[in-house]
Amino acid sequence: MPSLNDIRSTFLAFFEKNGHRVVESSPLVPRNDPTLMFTNSGMVQFKNCFTGVEKRDYVRATTAQKCVRAGGKHNDLDNVGYTARHHTFFEMLGNFSFGDYFKEKAITYAWELLTKDFDIPKSKLLVTVYHTDDEAAAIWKKVSGLTDERIIRIPTKDNFWQMGPTGPCGPCTEIFFDHGDHIWGGPPGSKDEDGDRFIEIWNNVFMQNEQFEDGSMVELEMQSIDTGMGLERIGALLQGKHDNYDTDLMRSLIEASAHATSADPDGAGKVHHRVIADHLRSTSFLIADGVMPSNDGRGYVLRRILRRAARHAHMLGAKDPVMHKLVPALVRQMGAAYPELVRAQALIEETLKLEETRFKVTLERGLKLLDDELAALPEGAELPGPAAFKLYDTYGFPLDLTQDALREKGRTVDTAGFDAAMEEQKAKARASWSGSGEATDAKLWFEIAERAGVTEFLGYDTETAEGQIQALVIEGAEVTEATGAVQIVVNQTPFYAESGGQVGDHGIIRTDSAEIRITDTKKVAGVFIHIGEVVEGKVTRGQPAKLEVDHARRSAIRANHSATHLLHEALRRALGDHVAQKGSLNAEDRLRFDFSHGKAMTAEELMTVEAEVNAFIRQNTPVETRIMTPDDARGLGAQALFGEKYGDEVRVVSMGELLGSGKGHDGRTYSLELCGGTHVKRTGDIGAFVALGESASSAGVRRFEALTGQAALDWLKAQNARLAEVAGLLKTSPAEVADRVKALAEERKALANEVAQLRRELAMGGGAAGGQEVIEIKGLRFIAQVVSGVSGKDLPALVDGLKDKVGSGAVLVVADTGGKAACAAGVTADKTGTVSAVEIVKIAAAALGGKGGGGRPDMAQAGGADPAKADDAVAAVKAMLEAL
Repeated sequence: MPSLNDIRSTFLAFFEKNGHRVVESSPLVPRNDPTLMFTNSGMVQFKNCFTGVEKRDYVRATTAQKCVRAGGKHNDLDNVGYTARHHTFFEMLGNFSFGDYFKEKAITYAWELLTKDFDIPKSKLLVTVYHTDDEAAAIWKKVSGLTDERIIRIPTKDNFWQMGPTGPCGPCTEIFFDHGDHIWGGPPGSKDEDGDRFIEIWNNVFMQNEQFEDGSMVELEMQSIDTGMGLERIGALLQGKHDNYDTDLMRSLIEASAHATSADPDGAGKVHHRVIADHLRSTSFLIADGVMPSNDGRGYVLRRILRRAARHAHMLGAKDPVMHKLVPALVRQMGAAYPELVRAQALIEETLKLEETRFKVTLERGLKLLDDELAALPEGAELPGPAAFKLYDTYGFPLDLTQDALREKGRTVDTAGFDAAMEEQKAKARASWSGSGEATDAKLWFEIAERAGVTEFLGYDTETAEGQIQALVIEGAEVTEATGAVQIVVNQTPFYAESGGQVGDHGIIRTDSAEIRITDTKKVAGVFIHIGEVVEGKVTRGQPAKLEVDHARRSAIRANHSATHLLHEALRRALGDHVAQKGSLNAEDRLRFDFSHGKAMTAEELMTVEAEVNAFIRQNTPVETRIMTPDDARGLGAQALFGEKYGDEVRVVSMGELLGSGKGHDGRTYSLELCGGTHVKRTGDIGAFVALGESASSAGVRRFEALTGQAALDWLKAQNARLAEVAGLLKTSPAEVADRVKALAEERKALANEVAQLRRELAMGGGAAGGQEVIEIKGLRFIAQVVSGVSGKDLPALVDGLKDKVGSGAVLVVADTGGKAACAAGVTADKTGTVSAVEIVKIAAAALGGKGGGGRPDMAQAGGADPAKADDAVAAVKAMLEAL
């Protein structure tokens, strides 16, 4: 029986043998389609190849593409675990032709692979074609020998693919497998087609037309092939299963879940194990591709999936987090095909554990609220929308998680009421929002970009340049001339626009008639927006201009940005390969670096990182920038900032040499990163690096803050001045300050102990209610003492002293602690069976205007409000003892 890993390899090898380039899976976050939340099919990474926008050095490709459908319009989350073939994560096997072969070869390849390499009986296969596609039907008949009855013509959109309302489109042909008449269902196109007897295993799109807004179509000059075959589906078929979750890969994850939860994989919790196995894959792969749990966007979808898995683990009786324990099983199954899992394993485990731990705190309370709400409803009634929204808003339960929990109870949710409650909250948020301060609409900048083109950036090589003013904007509207506050667009500029954590440049723009002080630079749609104020004269659109960046400020920013690269690598080496950049700020006065790590750094780790960064600064090696393809850059081991969109060429910044170590990214380079920012010429230009410390930024993310250059030297100078001042006060040298402070601390501690002892002795020498004489009550020896001028923490020592005096019995001390009362009681070990010190202080505290008290049977303490009632407290305790 072939494993899913075998099937994947066989598929790729077949098409490689037939002239296809094996292309690695693209990330789950699409690089070339901002309309998609996640990559959901194999063709996504080739979208621009199909439209002709992008040309590659191959015209045939094959992939095993990782896909997620758990958000947006492609959302299978609700069905996962309850059906045989729904997943949040799945693999799509595909072969693609970009203007090379077309229908006949595509059909021939599919038929040959299925019937020969995979040895599927021809008698079990049938196909569909679009009802007008006579060409495909004829090819199928010639290639496969299928009868007309098994080449089914489908007149619906199910067999016609479109990229959108306009653009490339074309008919499809699909291949179905017949599981036999023992399973209910009819062939595609029949009234029983929704049954499980006939299962689609292959979809082949013939991209042959272009559709226009008026509904007309013409044939494309470049006709292409896009196919897809779900690995889980074909795997189930080739392994003789009817359920994707019974395949070897999924079964191994289900058994890992069963082992971790000590729950039968095929028992009453079967659905829970299936959900956990599926969600383990989607969450792990998303984290490996740089998505981190958050409250919006892709991170929110990741959090929803993880919380759904956590609830199902809870339903299995798991008391502790489970998901992170299953990651090694996933890596064993899929790490060879997807090495990013191996590289990110530590980060995946830490993230899953942290998120599940945090959610478990609120899960039980949320489920209790759900049960309480249901108990107040009539049998079978749906959960009101406001109640579902409260679960979401207060406990972080997404609507689908609540629906999933209710499904098991046969209940539904009032989704309209939920949406209304959500909209009400959004309305309140909008009403209280003060605005972002931006005066212009992004639409304006897109219009300027279309008219004038994007801005050319010259700032890598120069801080001064000449350009022509293309647009002037005041309060969101274009103008032809301006004084005062203005936003300026120039055709080319040395000013860096804020991006990638680096702040925008400041400086001066001069024309023949004006001088403009620039206080920030931003970028929208490729247009650099110089934000500033005309401080002299009047600026006019179309004028030539001279642009000059603030050199000192840019130099400080460059130093911080380059130091951030060294810091990133130092953190990876000190903490592990799971460290990845999650945000940064490179300003003129400081740097801030957010990175993935599940716990606080130790003082030793901070010192190690700081020392390593400074070592490479002192090395003073050149900072080199190379232009290469993203694939070549990653091949060298270059670190990429997740979420950044990279084109055909990228800037790769390298710094630092590992002489003779062979442990750098390319065997010698210390830091190697994809980066579009500005940097120093040599590492020595950074000057110095001082770590200010690190702290928590968000779940699973730490924040490192530091100074470089003159700011670092100024900080060290100020620290040295403070140390000198302290040394002067201590009348010692700076080198001996620590020893002197330690000696003073020990001296202070000794004096404090001495004062406390003297205070206790003084207190014990004062008057007492009942005196310091031992009396006997009902055969129990008892002594009471009222004191003042002592603190509550002094009372245990006084009690111990009185216990020594009484020998066998009970004691009580009541103290005036400076406007408030405190009391303590003690009972010798041989009398704790007769009376408890806790009972004594509760009686005394009540008399003092307090309540409660606690401790052990032999020693207890309590407080009170009125120290003047000390005699009442002693009398109350005596009365209690009399009543024993």
